[in-house]
Amino acid sequence: MDKQQEYVLRTVEERDIRFIRLWFTDVLGFLKSVAITSAELENAFSEGIGFDGSAIDGFARVQEADMLAFPDAATFQILPWRPETQGVARMFCDVLTPDGEPSAADPRQVLKRQLRRASEMGFTFYVHPEMEFFLFEDASAPVPIDTGSYFDMTPLDVQQDTRRQAITTLEQMGISVEFSHHEVAPSQHEIDLRFADALTMADNIMTFRLVVKETALQRGVHASFMPKPIEEAWGNAMHLHLSLFEGDTNAFHDPGAEYNLSPIARSFTAGLLAHARETACITNQWVNSYKRLTTRMDGPFPSGEAPVFVSWGHSNRSALVRVPMYKPRKSASTRIEYRAPDPACNPYLALAVILAAGLDGIERGLELPPESEDNTFELTVAERAADGIERLPESLGEAIEVMAASELVADTLGEHLFRHLLANKRREWSEYTSHVTRFEIDRYLPLL
Repeated sequence: MDKQQEYVLRTVEERDIRFIRLWFTDVLGFLKSVAITSAELENAFSEGIGFDGSAIDGFARVQEADMLAFPDAATFQILPWRPETQGVARMFCDVLTPDGEPSAADPRQVLKRQLRRASEMGFTFYVHPEMEFFLFEDASAPVPIDTGSYFDMTPLDVQQDTRRQAITTLEQMGISVEFSHHEVAPSQHEIDLRFADALTMADNIMTFRLVVKETALQRGVHASFMPKPIEEAWGNAMHLHLSLFEGDTNAFHDPGAEYNLSPIARSFTAGLLAHARETACITNQWVNSYKRLTTRMDGPFPSGEAPVFVSWGHSNRSALVRVPMYKPRKSASTRIEYRAPDPACNPYLALAVILAAGLDGIERGLELPPESEDNTFELTVAERAADGIERLPESLGEAIEVMAASELVADTLGEHLFRHLLANKRREWSEYTSHVTRFEIDRYLPLL
């Protein structure tokens, strides 16, 4: 037993922790939990906790159903919203097969494989996400509860209290928050998490989504990370600020280069752009995700600043990859911002394919294409073609088929998870395309 496990056992006893929730995710990123009593914790560390993998989406076929969840002691945190006496804590788990091999369907293992690859190249992958979400009256309809906009200071109400309470809870769980504010759309909010290594951040994102939803429920409202819940408003994004470090040195920083971007940063960015279309089904995995990634800028259905075209730029917020302003004398702040993902993705898989794409760019020495200085929405089709600017998939259906042909995504996810995810997404797309929408009824029923 290592020192971290001993610390957890001692803390559980000293803090009167009665239950420990063992967390992991299915292939789509839905949080799963197995609760054990404190008396079973030592056994969980040494032998794992068994569960029926066939009951979890994507985990196992019936004939190979047994799985073991091994808690990661480094992720131990007490849940602040549970009672102080006979309290409740949580740990994220790695899922293994009965013979001790990592489960091919465990999204956390997928990310850990890519992080080992990065480590072998000398890199640590850091991530800083901007998490956007809506607060609605309830889950039955997307009804806003304020009319605020970007950075608005609305009167003290349930929304400010919800955001404040969520931040307090996150910090009590060791998750640092950089800042928060009201976003552009009515009832839309953003909370930015301080940067961390990618595995810690994926765990933090899973915790963040639960904390925000739990906090909202306690205050009588509903929190939603749905990418585009309101047709006439901007959608929810999860902009990711990314960097690679070599020890304590930012491998993306070159003080003499344009925008201070090193050759490593430029090749990493080139890899992201080269694989952007095929990774979209991971970073934007729902039918609704593509209602946010629309080209329409006029009228009552704006796309906002959601990126649609595969390009990069410095101050260009229509670009898929943006290079934020470098802070003088702070080389650690040099980074790139990947703007495609939405907060409803599976963070383990999303960060895994993003890292895989970037590392592929470094390994192959890909050249970064020319910077796009123009608003790509305002360019004509011919102008974009002349500049070599592709479009992200326009629908989940297109994203599925582009991903199906991707060697990079298949290698990153592994055959089992890749096949299951394709089957799952194709089923979702089939259900959507056969659904008769309100739009069709309103437009065609009176005419046809």
